[in-house]
Amino acid sequence: MSPIVVNATQKKKLNHPPGPNPPWPFGIIRQFQERPLAKLEELTTQYGDAVRFRAIMHFYGYIFCHPDHNKHILQDNNKNYTKLPHPSLLLLTPVIGHGLLTSDGDFWRRQRRLAQPAFHRQRIADFAQTMTEATGVMLDKWQDGQMLNLAEEMMHLTLEIAGKTLFSIDLTRAADTVGEAFTAVNEEVAALSSTPFAYERLRYVPWWRSSRIIHQNTAVLDNVVQTIIAERRQSGEQKDDLLGMLMAARDEETGEGMDDRQLRDEVMTIMLAGHETTAVALSWVFYLLSQHPAVRTRLEQELADVLGTGHTARLPAIADIPQLPYTTMVIEEAMRLYPPAYAIGRFGHEADVIGGYDVPANTIITLSPYLTHRHPAFWEEPLKFDPERFTPERVAERPRYAYLPFGGGPRQCIGNNFAMTEAILLLATIAQRFRAELKPGHQVEMEPLITLRPKGGLPMMLRKIRG
Repeated sequence: MSPIVVNATQKKKLNHPPGPNPPWPFGIIRQFQERPLAKLEELTTQYGDAVRFRAIMHFYGYIFCHPDHNKHILQDNNKNYTKLPHPSLLLLTPVIGHGLLTSDGDFWRRQRRLAQPAFHRQRIADFAQTMTEATGVMLDKWQDGQMLNLAEEMMHLTLEIAGKTLFSIDLTRAADTVGEAFTAVNEEVAALSSTPFAYERLRYVPWWRSSRIIHQNTAVLDNVVQTIIAERRQSGEQKDDLLGMLMAARDEETGEGMDDRQLRDEVMTIMLAGHETTAVALSWVFYLLSQHPAVRTRLEQELADVLGTGHTARLPAIADIPQLPYTTMVIEEAMRLYPPAYAIGRFGHEADVIGGYDVPANTIITLSPYLTHRHPAFWEEPLKFDPERFTPERVAERPRYAYLPFGGGPRQCIGNNFAMTEAILLLATIAQRFRAELKPGHQVEMEPLITLRPKGGLPMMLRKIRG
């Protein structure tokens, strides 16, 4: 019998992740357009922790949701996985440009270095009083029995705090303008994220309806940002805040500072990202507390023990945070169930092996904190709201990348400590004085836009706590 000759150039058969293979050309992209989060859940429930699917024509997308996959992509081999040209992130560039959120490589590292000192722990401690005082002013306007949109209130409050702490400017009057413009952009970008060639159409077809909506509302946001920058330049002041640091920064090699476009991109990125995610997280916290009175009672008791009650109560300070572990755990558990950044996009440049599966070069990858945070292998009764999951002992038992509300690896959110400090202080300040009850009959739904918002906001009735 003649020996079998194997062609040395024959390609090794790739071990692709399982997944659907819908008919050419449209794949399942339209299903993602209609219900993106539900489709992610459906695919991973059916096929497992790694999924490959035909997105459109010959283009495939990959979903990974195991902690080991997250660690490999975000940390171990992070240089292979960049933000751009992931389609969802490309769609943000007309709005926020090439700031920290969307830039990559050496340019990103330089910008991160320049901004990092503004988020140092000591500097965040200096911001604490501003955070609680702004919250106190908001609470003084609240009335017992008042019905309001709590999600909107949190947006206004966190935008005001971002303005005062990072840019030394009062954005209170601009809150409605920024909120409406960013919501319009948010909704349009989310709708386009599964639309073929959407980025190219935004760039080259200015009369397209989506182009008009995004460009018009970006112009509104631009006006706010340019005003912030122009007022600082005209004042000639050298303030020791984030804006001052960015304006004074010089490249180590060339000695050049940021040009106006880059300064605009960084201010826009931090203004929007710096208030949106915290506001969304707090919105979900108050919703969950309204549904779990035992958790709320325990939270209020901790606040009373540490901060006092009635006329003896005081505003929380940065030094109180270590004495508020349950308050912290409530926020962590809310961000587990409803992570503001529910999906993380990456573009894989070189071929790789992830979890034993072959992944080709030039691949669009989606990681989902939302899916990982509800993974039954790492979270017992994953749909249950249980702040006790975040005791130090239970945290130590879980893989690091089973929980990633701020991402992970070198690209972990630069403002994670700022956001957590702000969320704890704001929750403590509000929950001292008010309870919020969901409007009877209102059905809360998730709205997966750029962030995971409660759809239509949160209509809630205020109940003043009597000390």
